Amino acid sequence: MDMQRPGPLRWIRYVYGGRLPERYREWVLHDATAKTWLLRFAVRICFEALPWLAGAFALLVAFTPVPVPLLLGGLALSLVLGLFFTLTSADELAEVRLGKHGFPRGTGKKVRAEHGRAATWP
Repeated sequence: MDMQRPGPLRWIRYVYGGRLPERYREWVLHDATAKTWLLRFAVRICFEALPWLAGAFALLVAFTPVPVPLLLGGLALSLVLGLFFTLTSADELAEVRLGKHGFPRGTGKKVRAEHGRAATWP
């Protein structure tokens, strides 16, 4: 059976923690164990953060006299720090996502190790 990818709306739901239908189960496993799993994880985190960063930017521009370049720098720094702290738990968060889709605990680490990839990060 071919692996089905979710469409954009389902992917957005998946990014925000939603469970995909059963037919995407293999794609979820691929997402958490592919060679690029950590990059995929980082992209999802950035996508999740965008509405919060945009809201913070709008509020800070509207209610503070802070120059826009300084605001952008501060928001970029908050994204980098948030990304760093989230990436330190990436393997565990990937396991939670896999568990939500019916995979036993440890599946992601096991599959990555079987393919000769780092089972955890860092």
